[in-house]
Amino acid sequence: QVQPVQSGGGLVQAGGSLRLSCTASERTFSSYVVGWFRQAPGKEREFVAAITALWRGGNTYYADSVKGRFTTARDNAENTVYLQMNSLKPDDAAVYYCAAGPDYGLEYTELHTYRYWGQGTQVTVSS
Repeated sequence: QVQPVQSGGGLVQAGGSLRLSCTASERTFSSYVVGWFRQAPGKEREFVAAITALWRGGNTYYADSVKGRFTTARDNAENTVYLQMNSLKPDDAAVYYCAAGPDYGLEYTELHTYRYWGQGTQVTVSS
């Protein structure tokens, strides 16, 4: 079991960048797949990105809407996963969540894969 804690987020102009962090105190954090999801008002929570467990190679996956603009990566020394968001658009505004789950090698884009959720952080993009 892990408890992700998020930081980062805030207000940025369109075209700007933000970095979100997802940290857990448990050393087993690197053995979980970590996903990023977002939820805008009135919309369902949607997949943004994922990074597989270290033992699976730390492979990354992205939603088409963020591919080429967002990057997720692990810093194992810091027990942290980052989401670097560049070229932000107003449509990217949402509450962003990180989540961890056991890595079974499939369904990384699905909510049910993830058992442990961060508290969420607001990202606002002004046009």
